[in-house]
Amino acid sequence: MQPDSPANIDVALGHRYTIEREIGSGGMATVYLANDVKYHRKVAVKVLRPELAATIGTDRFLREIETASRLNHPHILPLYDSGVTDEVFYFVMPYVRGESVRQKLTRETQLSISDAVDIARQVASALEFAHREGIIHRDIKPENILLHEGEAMVTDFGIALALQSASVGRLTQTGALVGTPEYMSPEQSLGEPVDARSDVYSLGCVLHEMLTGELPHPGATAMAVITKRLTTPAPAVRRIRSAVPASVERALMKALAREPADRFDSAASFADALSEREAVRASLPCVAVLPFTNMSANPENEYFADGITEDVIAQLSKIRALKVISRTSVMQFKNREQSLRDVG
Repeated sequence: MQPDSPANIDVALGHRYTIEREIGSGGMATVYLANDVKYHRKVAVKVLRPELAATIGTDRFLREIETASRLNHPHILPLYDSGVTDEVFYFVMPYVRGESVRQKLTRETQLSISDAVDIARQVASALEFAHREGIIHRDIKPENILLHEGEAMVTDFGIALALQSASVGRLTQTGALVGTPEYMSPEQSLGEPVDARSDVYSLGCVLHEMLTGELPHPGATAMAVITKRLTTPAPAVRRIRSAVPASVERALMKALAREPADRFDSAASFADALSEREAVRASLPCVAVLPFTNMSANPENEYFADGITEDVIAQLSKIRALKVISRTSVMQFKNREQSLRDVG
């Protein structure tokens, strides 16, 4: 019987957890819905793949899971329990009754701009906290972002830390894929050392997908995705969805830069660039009141024309849903012959 089969897991954990059913599966682990026998609550039990567990080893797994359990942050799914029993490496988390970002994307294809930016900023907040603790997630993707009562919760930090302390070469030899090709940074896909900027890149991929319904570098195979990522810049998101604020596009393009040195140096910096105030301001309709011209024969009426320009600017500036270009900026076009395109 396989170590990670439901029957074997039920035998191994039956004294503490009763397995109900499988609720998710990936390249590194399988997730089961279970009943916590002691506290009479629903929990999610994540069981590592046997080949991955063998590579990490019992001592390292328990040590790193203990470290991950100390990640106490509003947007990080906490760890309840962990252990190794009869070759079953497991850890236990709250069972979130909401949905993952993947499930939401499957249903809606694209998220509203405000929801997508809010989720990205919350995930960035969780990553910033983990990075300060020396933990790189390595597998940020829609499946690992859960939505609970409207709030984003990042999961799988326990596996991330165990992988981080293990030899990537040894993991590769076992066939265990560290990360998900569609969301990997270029340096991670090449097996090079990674830091916080790698998670920023992965979060950029997730935000791009939330805004457009498309991955920045889609491909039929993992190799096709990685090749495209290494040779082709990420597409500008506003070409796909023009309503996205320019400030969000700029932040996204920086997060998805091929070279780590060209990205944000921290998840917090990425979150700041996505701030709601900047995004809302950038998305407001913008108007410039060009200087009125004195059409009379009397040059002394010139001040009337300037007064009208200033008054119109002042009145339009009272409209909060409108961004009005300042008088100083528009007066440079007084008595100059330029097309509206050039002025714009």
